[in-house]
Amino acid sequence: MNLRTWSMAWQYYWIRFQASHEDDAGEVSLTTVIMAFVLGGLAIAAGKIIYDKVTAKANAIKTE
Repeated sequence: MNLRTWSMAWQYYWIRFQASHEDDAGEVSLTTVIMAFVLGGLAIAAGKIIYDKVTAKANAIKTE
């Protein structure tokens, strides 16, 4: 998938997310669940990247 496709998908779900908040009846909509899942996945991916970089840097330090 290219950047344009991701951008269009993000815009679609962001509009749905905003619309679900305007018509909030105390229920969790499917769009809210999808947004939470995507943001959680991004947070996990960012954490993994940071962990890998820190581990690689620590392993590169000479101890002798």
